[in-house]
Amino acid sequence: MSVMLVWWLIKYVCADDVSVEKAYVHIRIQQRNGKKSLTTVQGLKKEFSFEKVLKDLKKEFCCNGTVVQHKELGKVIQLQGDQRKKVSNFLVQAGIAKKDQIKMHGF
Repeated sequence: MSVMLVWWLIKYVCADDVSVEKAYVHIRIQQRNGKKSLTTVQGLKKEFSFEKVLKDLKKEFCCNGTVVQHKELGKVIQLQGDQRKKVSNFLVQAGIAKKDQIKMHGF
């Protein structure tokens, strides 16, 4: 395990919260103009600080991103480029979501 991953686990995952509920995390890709695309992550638990998660995702994948407040979906993380597999692996390794809780959408 990398040092950053261990730090992330200590920082974001509560030791008391061992049970993970069956809420799905949806990772989608949206086509912009030309070759440009956008990766969105929704369905993360509200107990996580979305800004801090976004900061670590941006640093890990060397891309830009933002947190958007959606009327129906709540907070959604947006990242530049096709980062679906990387985000999925990151969420599983960090213990934020289990592999069977992650739904990847898109081409």
